Amino acid sequence: MKKLFIIPALAGALFIAACGGNQTNEQTATDSTETAAPTTQAPAVDIPGLDTVALSNEIVLEGSDLMRFDKTLFKVKAGEPVKLTFKNVGKLPKESMGHNVVVLQPGTDLPAFAGEAIKAADAEYIPLTFASSIVAHTKLLGPGETDAIEFTLESNGVFPFICSFPGHYGIMQGKIVAE
Repeated sequence: MKKLFIIPALAGALFIAACGGNQTNEQTATDSTETAAPTTQAPAVDIPGLDTVALSNEIVLEGSDLMRFDKTLFKVKAGEPVKLTFKNVGKLPKESMGHNVVVLQPGTDLPAFAGEAIKAADAEYIPLTFASSIVAHTKLLGPGETDAIEFTLESNGVFPFICSFPGHYGIMQGKIVAE
């Protein structure tokens, strides 16, 4: 007698679960369509601290013997010239603690770039194999030296910058957000 009661109850439960599942899937499909629609607009850049950075096409940056840039986030106006002034404020010799700034295209593979930069000592660690990924770069600077460069970021995006001296890019990196 119990078997006769359990089988129809189990079948009913499966039927209800199956029907409920379809409604949920339809609702999920509608929700995801509604949420997907806004992605056709330009995606917002979600970088912590970006809202506190002033928009300026004048960038002043320093590098130290601690293998650090003093600032790691900048916001510039896309399509307008950017002037970047970089100073090595360290005391150690250029041969052991030289610094530069290399501005790269969005999406550049930083470890691969750094791997090639190690091989480019004669070119101040600027690898020709990644020439199409380089937007601009300063000279390799020793203690107390300064270099200024100008470049234009033609499109909106997040442009990484690094020091390409061997072993530095892991710590010495930042982002320039062009809006």
